[in-house]
Order: sequence, then structure tokens, then C-alpha cells
Amino acid sequence: MPTNFTVVPVEAQGEERDPAERDARRQQQQQQQEEEEEEDNGERGSTGDGIARESSPFINNAEMDRGNKYEGKNMALFEEEMDSNPMVSSLLNKLANYTNLTQGVVEHEADEDTKRKEVKVPRMGTFIGVYLPCLQNILGVILFLRLTWIVGTAGVLESFIIVFMCCACTMLTAISMSAIATNGVVPAGGSYYMISRSLGPEFGGAVGLCFYLGTTFAGAMYILGTIEILLTYISPSAAIFKAEDGGEETEAMLNNMRVYGTCIIILMAVVVFVGVKYVNKLALVFLACVILSIIAIYAGVIKTAFDPPDFPICLLGNRTLSKRSFDVCAKFTESNNETKTTTLWRLFCNSSLHNATCDDYFSLNNVTEIQGIPGIMSGVLIDNLWSAYSEKGSIVEKKNQPSVSGSEDVKIGGRPYVFTDIMTYFTMLVGIYFPSVTGIMAGSNRSGDLKDAQKSIPTGTILAISTTSFIYLSCIVLFGACIEGVILRDKFGEAVNGNLVVGTLAWPSPWVIVIGSFFSTCGAGLQSLTGAPRLLQAIARDGIVPFIQVFGHGKANGEPTWALLLTAGICEIGILIASLDSVAPILSMFFLMCYMFVNLACAVQTLLRTPNWRPRFKYYHWTLSFLGMSLCLALMFICSWYYALVAMLIAGCIYKYIEYRGAEKEWGDGIRGLSLNAARYALLRVEDGPPHTKNWRPQLLVLLNLDCEQLVKHPRLLSFTSQLKAGKGLTIVGSVLQGTYLDKCTETQKAEENVKALMGVEKTKGFCQIVVSPSFRDGISHLIQSAGLGGMKHNTVLMAWPQSWKRTENHFSWKNFVDTVRETTAAQQALLVAKNIDLFPTNQERFTEGNIDVWWIVHDGGMLMLLPFLLRQHKVWRKCKMRIFTVAQMDDNSIQMKKDLQMFLYHLRLNAEVEVVEMFENDISAFTYEKTLMMEQRSQMLKQMQLSKNEREREAQLIHDRNTASHSTPAVKASVAASVPEKVQMTWTKEKFVAEKHKNKDTNVSGFKDIFNMKPNQSNVRRMHTAVKLNGVVLNKSQHAQLVLLNMPGPPKNRKGDENYMEFLEVLTEGLDRVLLVRGSGREVITIYS
Repeated sequence: MPTNFTVVPVEAQGEERDPAERDARRQQQQQQQEEEEEEDNGERGSTGDGIARESSPFINNAEMDRGNKYEGKNMALFEEEMDSNPMVSSLLNKLANYTNLTQGVVEHEADEDTKRKEVKVPRMGTFIGVYLPCLQNILGVILFLRLTWIVGTAGVLESFIIVFMCCACTMLTAISMSAIATNGVVPAGGSYYMISRSLGPEFGGAVGLCFYLGTTFAGAMYILGTIEILLTYISPSAAIFKAEDGGEETEAMLNNMRVYGTCIIILMAVVVFVGVKYVNKLALVFLACVILSIIAIYAGVIKTAFDPPDFPICLLGNRTLSKRSFDVCAKFTESNNETKTTTLWRLFCNSSLHNATCDDYFSLNNVTEIQGIPGIMSGVLIDNLWSAYSEKGSIVEKKNQPSVSGSEDVKIGGRPYVFTDIMTYFTMLVGIYFPSVTGIMAGSNRSGDLKDAQKSIPTGTILAISTTSFIYLSCIVLFGACIEGVILRDKFGEAVNGNLVVGTLAWPSPWVIVIGSFFSTCGAGLQSLTGAPRLLQAIARDGIVPFIQVFGHGKANGEPTWALLLTAGICEIGILIASLDSVAPILSMFFLMCYMFVNLACAVQTLLRTPNWRPRFKYYHWTLSFLGMSLCLALMFICSWYYALVAMLIAGCIYKYIEYRGAEKEWGDGIRGLSLNAARYALLRVEDGPPHTKNWRPQLLVLLNLDCEQLVKHPRLLSFTSQLKAGKGLTIVGSVLQGTYLDKCTETQKAEENVKALMGVEKTKGFCQIVVSPSFRDGISHLIQSAGLGGMKHNTVLMAWPQSWKRTENHFSWKNFVDTVRETTAAQQALLVAKNIDLFPTNQERFTEGNIDVWWIVHDGGMLMLLPFLLRQHKVWRKCKMRIFTVAQMDDNSIQMKKDLQMFLYHLRLNAEVEVVEMFENDISAFTYEKTLMMEQRSQMLKQMQLSKNEREREAQLIHDRNTASHSTPAVKASVAASVPEKVQMTWTKEKFVAEKHKNKDTNVSGFKDIFNMKPNQSNVRRMHTAVKLNGVVLNKSQHAQLVLLNMPGPPKNRKGDENYMEFLEVLTEGLDRVLLVRGSGREVITIYS
């Protein structure tokens, strides 16, 4: 009699012997818990109604952990999700306590952990945090050293166009940047972070490094500006290299730049390394210098309206003279009623005597003196409207000044004229000027220190650009209205006693500008050396460019030591170039490229309408971003087309390197969204119908078999796939796991990882699809039917030949195989079956000789012709020759067949040897009869064995049912009886059981006796005859071929002969190493037409 029992856990056996006891304990615990809750609520000030209050997640109470237990009670329905998904209340609590910490590098401070226990809330507003830093970075060395020269050379109108283009470019970029910067928090890295998170790691790394190079070369430019101010305007006597001849001045100056520049860069690097916080504290001093200098310029302009400064210029004819070599602007002077020659006379004549031989031009023209700064009311603006471009080494001449040209026999190189040092033209001036409008990212780089970054960055940046644009545009007009043209074109102020040209205009003294510009360029250089290493460190720490990861390391407090060394080294390259006019276009390229991609990022995000694109700054539009991007690209090529190409090449190389190394970063970037949109658009455009014959190529569905550890059984199948596809077209690698998806979810993920890893090793470019199905057969059917999407569906199935189909325990493999053949035919898909796949070559092997033999028995649309051609594109098969064999029957003209086939191949543009094999009909051999008989006997025996196995299983089931019925209740007996088929008798006796057993045994014995007395089917004999004969011919011709391609005969219409079909294929390919059985899709895949 069965015993009623309850399974109790081992730990609880002593406690809970009875369900009633268990219920009593549960009620007691619940009551105790409710009492604790009431007591707890009383402590927190309950209302006294006795109802337990649920703790609010928004109230900062000390009992947070105790409050969490209510979530489990009230949200029991979601308790399964609690482990992975937090409650909304918990999430909001974390967000409420979030502090926007400074995410830059930690400053030099000792005991930072103890000092920073309390988080300091950032307090910088728009003015201090964004406006002033942007102002300081934008206004700089070009304003003081080159703007007057640009105005004089290009004229007021063209200079206005140059400045307007550059300022429009930065304004449009600022609008795009504001949209990106207000679409979430922007940590350290500024523009790099924005671009990389918007356009992906490849673009981010490429543009980030370009921006780093631009910032580094900017440091070099500022240092060169500092030395130019020092050696030209403050202390010319400090020059180490002196020019012995007038023509050597430029070379001597460049050498001085190199020596001083190297010293200053070492000094600055040490300062940044030792005390970076002092650099930041001095930033306000440097900014004050810039602002005071600009105020001095405006004050000087106002003063010229009623009291112009006295800066006379000496002209010989219309040529400007350098006052560094003489004092008096005259040929003769009167002293004690005696006319004496001046120093100027001796510079142009061979002696100081009146009858000395002088330069022709000096003799024919008078020496005149004019005011260098006639003032804003003088009307000089009209003369300065138009450009005055010149060649290198030409003399600076005044327009509309009378002059008599002489015979220039004597070399003018040693004369005290003011010469141009470089050839000037519009596009070159754009490249030199553009660095003066860079620096708009200063605010976004400090986003972590702002009180409200999403409000401050757009406002501060756009206000700073508006202010600086006004300063630049007004300065152009004011310079052109106040200063004489020859002074404007005098780059180094030689005609005004070596003064800084813009300094001559300033009030109260030129030294205000000189000292102010010196300190501002020093500060800008220091800040470049401070900011560039941190940018490189941010890129290195992202890990997207492997070879710069070493620069992500630094000192214990985070200072980027290695990055600083690299920055100083790259700066030194700029210093060795030594010319500010040559360095400026280089950094223009890198900044323009960075700004171009900021605009692109904004345009892409706006056009894609990605759900995460919700910037708080609303005054943007994709057309503005696109215009800004186009303007940046145009300015790059306007500045210098060869520098632009070099910058693009550098960025392209970095992009491809990151892509090649595999940037395993998923930042939700816009390029991925763009790819998805482009894929969707292309899929909708691709017609769902079959492509034209000219465009047909095998789009493969590769069916893989996996072992019990979810590893691929035949990796060479993927090798063969990559050799056949060479990365072109569609490849779907599919496999089937038997079971249900809920049970096999983990195995599916593991299988997918293994297959993808193998695809990476074998360089098979495609998609992986693992299907879980109750039966292997149905899974393959699902793959054949549903793999692919829209017009991108497979048209060819590639699979391995089931080697173990003859084994009795694996009787389903051949059934699955034959059904797959039938399904591909029904789906009008081609089928490729690789036999002996493990003997196929890997991607590393190379066949130096050998043949690919094609046995063309029936026309299959040209698949057999196309496949060897595609294989020979791969380096594994490239040196193999293609041979085509076809079989001629008794009535065929083999000679004509060969000619026709050669002509056909000629029109197909395929190179192959052609051979026609004659296969005459002859008597069927005894071997064929025997082979067929053995095949049929084996098939019949398998059927009998399967039948007897089924009956044994049924017999065991019936005995089990009988035993179960005897122990069950009458109701269970009735249900069992109802569930058993009617033909099975449930009432068993010993006699009936023995009789049934002997009956089955007799049937089986008689069945096995029939097997040995049977005669072969004539249809099977004929098919076996064809297989044996054809196999003999193929072996004779192609036994040593590297690969044999054969037409694959179709399976029989009668499903009873499926196992015989497998035997025919086995006989057909017997003795061959590598065989590819090909079954066409029923359509033409190759054409003779262009």
C-alpha cells in the first residue's frame, strides 16, 4: 500500500514536522513584524491611526535600508526583476544625489582623499566659466602681430571677407556645438568627447588626435609669437645670430627663433610639469593683458581723430625706406651754411662726396616724408580699400606716389628698403588668419566646472564669438582708416623705427601693446601645453587607439607626464619650422577639420531624429550645420590644398587603424544610426524579386553542425566560404540547436559567440543566426525559409556531406540531408554540398599548381562555370587551372560538342581547358548488380530493424502501463484506458503475452529470410550503373585534381528510395579527395552579354 509522505529540507526537519505547525509559526512571525512596523512608524511620527506608513524614497531618512523592505511587499509581482532592474524610487534617489564633479585631471594637491571628503559644488557661471575663457583663447597673437599686415596686403574689403568667412565658420560651429553640448553632460575632452560620442570611436579618435595636433601646433605658434615680440620689438640686441648682409636677415631671424623657441618650450614644459595650478591662476592676468591691449587700440583710434601720433615715414620716390639704418630722411643737410650728405646718401652712393656715383633710382627720385598714422579723419581708408599682393623680396611701395624708374643695374638687396619676406595672395592670408578665431571650445572643455553647463555653454560661447567678431571686423576698418598703407604692409615695423605697427596706433604708449601681447602669447602657449596633454590623455584612456595608450598614464595625482613629453616634442617640430606664417596654416587645417566634424555630428543627429537627440539649445537647424561643415571644408582647401590633403590623410589613416584594430566601443553614435538608416533605405530600394543575371552572385546560407560543447564541427566550411565569397555579397552562417528556446537560451548565446569567433578567425564577413527548434529538421527548414531580410536573402545553401549517414544510430542524418535538398529545390535556391570538407584547404594554404575540374553533366544555369571563376579570385586557388569535362553519349558528335563548348566559354570570358568524354552504353556489370543488391538488402534490413525496435518500444510501454494501472485508483485506470488506442487490449494474461511475443518474433524472422531471397529493382540497377560508370570516368581524369565540381542529381520523387539516393551519391564520388556537389536553382546565373 503506497504511503503518503512530504519532502522536507534537511535543515528544517527538526522544526517543521507538520503543515499546521508551519502555519502557526508563519502567523507568529507576521504578527511580530507588524508590531515592529507600528513601533517604527511611531518613532518617525505616525498619525496615530495605527496604519503603517510607507517610507518615501524622496525623504532623506536614516532608515533607508529598512524602508526598502516595503518595496518587496508592494511590488511582489516584479520581484524577479528586482535583481537586475532598480525600482524607480531608488533610481530617482541616486539621481537626486548626483553631483556634477569636475571630470578633468586632479590638480597637484597633497592628501587629496582627506581634503576632498566634502564635494565642492561648481559655482562658475556663464561669464567667468565660458565667456572669459573663450575670449582669452580667441583673441591672441595674430591680432597683434599680423592683422595690420593682412589689412594692408589684402585691403579692407578682402580682409573683411576673410574675417567674416572665418567668424561665420566659428559661429555656425558654435551653434552646432551648443546643440551637442546641451544634449547631455559633456565630461573632460570637450570637442573630442562630443565628436566621438556623436560619430563613433573611429571618427572620434581621428578627429580627436587632429584636434590634439592642432592644439599642440597652436602652442608652437604662440611661442614663436612670443619670441618674435621679444627679439623684434622688446630687445633686438638679444639675438644670437646677427645678419652680416641685408639678405641674410630672414635666415638669422629663423635661427634665433629655433634657439630661443627650444629654450622657452623646455622652460614652459617644466613649469607645466611642476605647477600647473599656477598656470590656471595666472590665466586672469594674461586675459587682463589682452583686454587692456584692445582698449589701448580703441583709445588710440579715438585719439587720432583730433591728435594723430607723430610717426613719420621716409619714402624714396614711392618706395618705403627702413629707418633702422639712418636717422635723417633727406639726401642733404644744412649745417653752418654748408650742405652735407646724410647717412642715407652714403647708403645709396659709393662715397659721401657730392659727385659720387649713386644708384639711378636714388638720383632720379626725391626723398619725402609722410605721416604713418594720418588719423581716422584723413580719408586714407579709400587708398586702403584694395589689395596690394606682392612677390617675395619685392619693395613695399606707396600707391599713387610719383616715381621715376631707373635702370636697376645695381643689386637692390643691400639698400635700406622695406622688403616683403613672403609671397602674398588671398588664400595664404586666410590660412594665416584663421588661428585667430579658434578657441571656441574653451567653454565646453570646462563643462564639469559650470553651475549650469546646458545654459552657460551656448550663451557664453556665442557671446564670446560675437564680441571677438565685432573686435576683429571693427579693427579691420579702423586700421584701414587710421594707418598709411605702406605701414600696414610693413610686417615688422621697419619704417617706424622697429615699432610694432599696431603699437604705433595705441594710446598712451606702444609699450602697452608690446608688453600686453608678450604676456598674452606667453599665457596662451602655457595653456596650450596644459590642455593638449590632457586631451591626449582623455583619448588614450578611452582605449580606442591602442598605440597611444601609454600616454594615458601619468603621475600618482593624474598629471599626464608622458603626454606632456610628447606634446613638447611635437611643439619642437613647429619651433624648428620657425616661421609663424608657416605654422599657422598647419594648425588651421587641424582646427578646421575638428570644426567640420562637430557640424557633421550635429547635422547627422538632427537628420536621423534619434530618440536621444533632445538638446536644450533649440536655435539650431541641420542646414546651418551643413553650411558650417561646407564652409570648414572650403576654408581648408582655400588655406592650402596640400596641407588639407595631408591632414585628411592623417585623419583617414587613424580612422582606418581604429577600424582595423576593432574599436570595441558602443557609444550609441550617430554613424551607427546613419548606417541603420542607409541599410533600411537600401533594403527598401532593393527589389524583392531575383536580381538580373549580370548581378547574380552566390548569397550563401552556410549550415554548420555544432558538437555538444557548441563548437563548430567543420571549421573548414567557413574557410571555403571566405574563399568563395572574398568578402563580397551576403553570407549568413546558420546552425540549429535541438530543444526549446527557454531551455537552450544560454547554449544559444554560447554557440553564437563561438561561431562569431570562428568567423573572425576565418575572415568570413557575414551574419550569424542560431535557431532553436524541437527537431533538427524543422530548424533547417526555418533557416532556409526565413534567413535574410527583404531583398537581402540567400540564394544558395552550402553544407557539408553527412559522413556518418551509414551508421545505424545516426539514421536521421540522411533523412535531414535529403529533405534539405528537396527544400532548397522547392525554394528555388542553389545547393552546394562539400564532401570530405576536412580535406579542404585553410585560408593560409596556397596551391602552387593543380586543376579545378568541372564535370558538366546537365545544364544548371551556369553555376558550375561561375563557381571556379569566383574561387580563383582567392589567393588559395589563384594558381589552379580550370578544366571543364562534359559527357558525350552514343548519338553525340563529340568534336562538335568541344567546339561549341569552347565558343561558349569564349563568350563567357572564361579561360578553361575543354574535354569531351565519351561514355558509351554497355552491359551492366555483375559488380553493379551486386552493389545494387547490397544497397537494397541493407535498406530493407534497416527497415526491419527499425520496425522491430518500434515494436519492442511499444511492448515495453504496454507493460509499464499495466503495472501503473494496477497501483492506481479506478478513476486513473479509466483515464489510462481511454488514452490507449482501441487496437491495444489492456487485459493481459500470461498466455496472450507469450502468444503475442512469438507472433512478433516469427514475423521478424520471416522478414529477415525475405531479405536474402530478394532481387534488385531494375530502376535502382540503372541508376547504380550510371553512378559506377561516371565515377570510373571521373576517377580516370580527375583523381589528382585539387577540387572536383559535379552536377548533383536530384532526389527521387518517391520518398521510399531516399536511402538509396544517398548510396548513389556515395558511389558517384567514391575515391575523390575534395568534391563539391552543385545543384542549380533553376535560373541562369551567368550570361554572355555585357
